[in-house]
Amino acid sequence: MAIDRRQALALLGGLAAVPYAHAGTPLRLAAAWQQEDGGYRIGVLATGGPLTVQHALEVPTRAHGVHVLPNGTLLSAARRPGDWLVRWHPGRRAEPLWHWIDATRSFNGHVIASADGRWLYTTETDIDTGASLVARRDARSLETDAEWSTHGIDAHELIWDGSTLIVANGGVPTAPETGRVKRDLHTMDSSLVRLDGRTGRLLGQWRLEDPRLSLRHLAWNPGRTVLGIALQAEHDDTASKHAAPILALFDGQRLRAVPTPNADGTGIHGYGGSMAATQDGWAVSCPRANGIATFTPQGEWRGLVPLPEVCALAVNGRQLWAGGLGSSLQDALAARPSVHPHAASLQGARLDNHWVGLG
Repeated sequence: MAIDRRQALALLGGLAAVPYAHAGTPLRLAAAWQQEDGGYRIGVLATGGPLTVQHALEVPTRAHGVHVLPNGTLLSAARRPGDWLVRWHPGRRAEPLWHWIDATRSFNGHVIASADGRWLYTTETDIDTGASLVARRDARSLETDAEWSTHGIDAHELIWDGSTLIVANGGVPTAPETGRVKRDLHTMDSSLVRLDGRTGRLLGQWRLEDPRLSLRHLAWNPGRTVLGIALQAEHDDTASKHAAPILALFDGQRLRAVPTPNADGTGIHGYGGSMAATQDGWAVSCPRANGIATFTPQGEWRGLVPLPEVCALAVNGRQLWAGGLGSSLQDALAARPSVHPHAASLQGARLDNHWVGLG
């Protein structure tokens, strides 16, 4: 069975032998979170002591992915099914630029930019048909320039591979009138697709053997030769869901799920929250298991690093930063990670799936 929150806190107490006061160079992280009072924010969090809020922008609904441009501008799209996209530069007086999507579309929580910064790419859903698409948007105006099919439904994160886009189609059917409520899971069709980054032409599509595994979040290994994908299981049977893999690997030709053994008696609940990779291997946050599932670079199981309700993962240099409820870990894959408690301004706040190190 999975460790409960009390057990996770006890284990984390053992890690606290490496206090934040000796954690090295401070780091800023672009993040999205929900305040204890229910309000939603995106902004910049700062370490060097307790994790504090350096800059914050209130957003209408829950944010999800945060993308950072080279000049420090933040981009964020509403969690699916969402209706807003924002571009904002923390610390500057300029007002944020908001874009409200057409009523026939919804944002799916992720946005990235082209290498030259001219274009933005968002995963979206056609409200009328349920089909997913990638919208190419003008980075200045945020207006749509082109739309390309992802050849699936429930498109989630997207990532660059040279001049091509790789998109994870989560494959979970929903209905416009019920928002995120899942239906007809026996018809799930999750896939990984490669699209031409200039034309949107389909260059390849891959599926896992188990159709009840939803492909969600993406991260390259340091050499950019293998892509890690965080999985979320949608099996009807609870035992099957809890035993399901939460990591898949893609080498450009083959997509395969990586087993998650129960060697240490810890259930993962079949839910991967976020995805990261360092020289030490792969990491998938598992908030329902109160820990970070870790794997070698080859995909072999290493173990679970305890952190209550952990979700956000970010790589800074060789270190993995992991954000949980009430505290965060620096160098989370080390034998003795450093613990950063959250300051009063973040007490009770819940970090969303993603944050990005700003140095």
